[in-house]
Amino acid sequence: MYSHCTYRLASEQLKALNGLDNVKKWVEGCGLKRAAVTNSPRANAELMITKLGLSGFFEAIIIGDECERAKPFPDPYLKAIEILNVSKDHTFVFEDSVSGIKAGVAADLHVVGLATRNPERLLLDAKASFIIKDYEDPKLWAALEELDMKKDP
Repeated sequence: MYSHCTYRLASEQLKALNGLDNVKKWVEGCGLKRAAVTNSPRANAELMITKLGLSGFFEAIIIGDECERAKPFPDPYLKAIEILNVSKDHTFVFEDSVSGIKAGVAADLHVVGLATRNPERLLLDAKASFIIKDYEDPKLWAALEELDMKKDP
């Protein structure tokens, strides 16, 4: 359960990262399955997802504390893969935390590190595939364009 203060802060201060709408459209356009995987309590995660306008976007919300082990262990990501019924080979993760990157790497997934709250060096040390500043980062769009070319021969 979240407090009135948490709700007010989320309402007033929570902002989507630059480019989120474009990534969302790209993901939806590709028909990719998607899950939110977080160590936040469920009420907080659902509040943030709602406030960011992503309620209908995610097919599943995986909460670390509802798994055998939370991040940095791979369990939350492995649960998401199982629920979505997808291949690890065709899965990629956006993560902004060191523990999340370690969890994605431990699950043998491709992890894009978001340098929004941690220095790039920490994210690279955690073994992120590459680092972006936000969803408008040219490195991200170059990688997504490459994926598009692989699926459309």
